[in-house]
Amino acid sequence: MKDKCILIDCVSNDYIYFENIDKASQISTHKGNISIDDINNYPAGSVIHTHKGHPYRLTDVDLHDYIMFGLKRETQIVYPKDSFFISGYLGLKNGDKVFECGLGSGAMAMVMANSVAPDGKIFSYEKRERFIELAKDNLKFDNLINFVEFSNKDLEVDEIGEGDFDAAFVDSKEPWNILRKVSDSLKAGKKMCILVPTFNQVIEVLKELKRIHHFDIAVKEIFIRDFKTLPDRVRPEDRMVAHTGFIIFSRKGV
Repeated sequence: MKDKCILIDCVSNDYIYFENIDKASQISTHKGNISIDDINNYPAGSVIHTHKGHPYRLTDVDLHDYIMFGLKRETQIVYPKDSFFISGYLGLKNGDKVFECGLGSGAMAMVMANSVAPDGKIFSYEKRERFIELAKDNLKFDNLINFVEFSNKDLEVDEIGEGDFDAAFVDSKEPWNILRKVSDSLKAGKKMCILVPTFNQVIEVLKELKRIHHFDIAVKEIFIRDFKTLPDRVRPEDRMVAHTGFIIFSRKGV
């Protein structure tokens, strides 16, 4: 039995995300109903039809799909265009011990947990308890919750309980107030990433990174532009996801 699936409209290429489908007898779309038996009996990639004859392509849900279409959110999330890049740039791998401040809805924690599993762990600090409960629910996807440890703390006041981190990620309103504390918990030569949305925040972060003797500092911004995939008229899509945040990387010096 499948718990989650995505249907891709064969005509318009629109995505429809469904979950808890194992508890239903059929799922409804605006182009007709689809039997749960059809979803369970056909492999991913198959074309199945609604009772009105409209074709959909059936596919499984991967981590990117879940973050974009299934994640329950009360906060602005770190989108995959940024989170997958950050995880790779930090060099996260199986067995790493990673610090996170600003759990939010858990989207970034999911990507990092996926990178360090099965032997690593994310130590995530979040001062709002309701966000921890929301993130725990989201992190049940692929059992990623097994690779995250949660702390309900405000790091502008509280101390970090762990140390010797292999990497750090900070997503908070005024990160410069906690960067020294985070840096002290990070192994020498290891990378830190700070995500902020505005120029003035970037300036304050850069000042603090210099004060705490970080080096190899870089500020990046990621744009993704999709293209229409019709062979006879390939061109950019009319809309794109542009600015979502400035990504600041640095390494801890000694």
